[in-house]
Amino acid sequence: MENQELSVSQLPVSVVTPSQHSPLQESGNGTVSRPPGADGVKIKCIRTHHLRDHLDVPFGFSQWYYDTRNTLWVEIVAEDGTTGWGECYGPSEVYQAAITSFYAPRLLGENALQTDVIWHRMWRASLDFARGGVMMGAMSGIDMALWDLRGKMLGQSVSELMGGRYVDEVPCYATGMYFKEMPESDLIASIVEEAAGYQDQGFTALKIKVGKNPSFDVRQVEAIRKALPNMTMMADSNHAYDLPEAIRMGHVLSEHDFRWFEEPLSPEFENQFRQLQDKVDLPIATGECEQTRYGYQRLLSTGGVQIAQPDLAYCGGPSEALKIRGLASSMGINVVPHCWGTMLNLAAATHFLASGYLEPGRKEVTPSLLEYDRTPNALRDKLFDVPVAVSNGVAQVPTGPGLGVTVNVEAMKEYVVQQTEVNA
Repeated sequence: MENQELSVSQLPVSVVTPSQHSPLQESGNGTVSRPPGADGVKIKCIRTHHLRDHLDVPFGFSQWYYDTRNTLWVEIVAEDGTTGWGECYGPSEVYQAAITSFYAPRLLGENALQTDVIWHRMWRASLDFARGGVMMGAMSGIDMALWDLRGKMLGQSVSELMGGRYVDEVPCYATGMYFKEMPESDLIASIVEEAAGYQDQGFTALKIKVGKNPSFDVRQVEAIRKALPNMTMMADSNHAYDLPEAIRMGHVLSEHDFRWFEEPLSPEFENQFRQLQDKVDLPIATGECEQTRYGYQRLLSTGGVQIAQPDLAYCGGPSEALKIRGLASSMGINVVPHCWGTMLNLAAATHFLASGYLEPGRKEVTPSLLEYDRTPNALRDKLFDVPVAVSNGVAQVPTGPGLGVTVNVEAMKEYVVQQTEVNA
């Protein structure tokens, strides 16, 4: 639970303004000219920014409650001044130490365009003691920043770098309906009111939290479906149930036409997912706690997961998410990223979905849904001059270079807990 105050110093960091590059241009003789610096600009500086926002009203889910929002941003600066930004999902203090003391010194002077080469150098450097966990989470933020940087250097969006966009907009589902400290009858009424508000905003899909206790969960599902009979709904227990409980809850969700059952079981019990899937009639979605193609191979090979949910700020970054998607595709499984945090991770997930092919493929396909967290978060809503544009429950795929979102560095300073900088 990220609600502990820290006594930390703030290190001054100078602001590097990204240089402006034009896209690839065709010259008069038919050859393609590359933007200035595109042929191997080296990494000059890596900065980290731990940001925190205190919440007026705590909210919770099956495992704990939040009273603050934390994130760690990674800023990578190339020799020509071009800057890429990435985000880590998880414990900011730990990630900051891992990047500053371990990964950043090893990456200075590397070719910033070689994202896959850099990923594997990081992987090999920490392989013997960190095949997953917080070190991989730290790698994820670095990798996301490098994709943003590479896109800016080449004048292309991340979805173009991922192979091209199938779509220019992605429908969202509103993530919310968290628990608050109040009597359960009042809480259900509050959750139903919140869900109705998302419908009024134009959302056609939403995801509720379950896992508080079985009796409450059933009453909540019944109440929200009665209030919103035509809404597409998913439910997320955040691995709260044992197998018998998950089977019973799966039947309740199926009876009320829920689209998927997310994290019904602990990630430690991979084989139980197949046992659950054999007993219920709705898809099982999971994977936000999993990392790398190797971890996903173990998870998906059980045959009990129909929707894989890597988080691009945790699973290994965009580089590894693409490999996870290829693995899942070979098994006929679609990937719908988990997305928590700020506009950096939201932009990465939007590009990832826009560039993805849905299995098995048909002319009139049901589009994948982008997770859009609607809980209070100033770090997401106040720190971007150019955010991901979401209107009436639909996100526009950013078309600017890189991730296509722009950090307001001045606004960021109000929320800084600690910053670090490692220079060549």
